[in-house]
Amino acid sequence: MTISLTQQLAYYKEYQYKVVRMVGKARANAMFSGGIHLLSAGSSDFIQNYYINPILNRAYTPDQFSNLLLGSYSAFVQNLYGMGVRKIGVTTLPPTGCLPAVITLFGGGSNQCVGRLNQDAVSFNNKLNRTSQILQNKFPGLKLVVFDIYQPLLDLVTKPTDQGFFESRKACCGTGTIETSLLCNARSVGTCSNATQYVFWDGFHPCEKANQIIAQCLLEQGFSLIS
Repeated sequence: MTISLTQQLAYYKEYQYKVVRMVGKARANAMFSGGIHLLSAGSSDFIQNYYINPILNRAYTPDQFSNLLLGSYSAFVQNLYGMGVRKIGVTTLPPTGCLPAVITLFGGGSNQCVGRLNQDAVSFNNKLNRTSQILQNKFPGLKLVVFDIYQPLLDLVTKPTDQGFFESRKACCGTGTIETSLLCNARSVGTCSNATQYVFWDGFHPCEKANQIIAQCLLEQGFSLIS
């Protein structure tokens, strides 16, 4: 189930109220301003909405759709700032055209990354960086870091053996082409016996080993949030 940004803010406001009641306003405000708040921008909106929704496809170009998403992102960050948040990290889009399920759905029979989807991701990420810089310049005390997951994951996909992987086009789970979520479990027919050899666990998500490599890259990018 998807929770709207408006509802997420309502839940967070409710949580803040409970924290204030528990520890007092001064201590609670210090927690809100000192805590690191992580956001994910755009992945599900593009992959599980725009690309498979013919109504959205006809109504908006990828560029126009990204502008809508970034408008919502900007408003969300400003709302968080108004609630006392000062440290925010946001992840970029991954190389969406290289996800196994995306290659299956949009690759036209090829097993190569879908170039136009990767280009959409690069364009979105460039806008995300610009929007974030504008927000950081506008609001005093705001630390806003854009975490690039595009390049680290693209490196794993294009040069898997550099990090000890064997397969980067197919996922470990099931057929490795489309399955995700509940379709991926220990009983899924065809699931690989050693997920550490695969960049992707399922059609959309990297395996644990790949996530550890990406996480290390993000830690190096996020030092300003903890300094």
